[in-house]
Amino acid sequence: MADQKIQMPSSGGGLVRYFDDIKTKFEIKPIYVIALIILVVIVELYLYKFL
Repeated sequence: MADQKIQMPSSGGGLVRYFDDIKTKFEIKPIYVIALIILVVIVELYLYKFL
C-alpha cells in the first residue's frame, strides 16, 4: 500500500480555492473599482486644494 501514494505538486498540495466554490449575486467589475478609486482621489485633491 505504501507504493501507491499519490503525490500532489508542491505548489498546490493542500490548498483550497474558495473563490471557485462561491458565486455571489452581486459582483463588481474591476473597472468600476478602479473608477471609484480615481474618483475618490480626485475628490480628495479638490477638497485639499480648495477647502
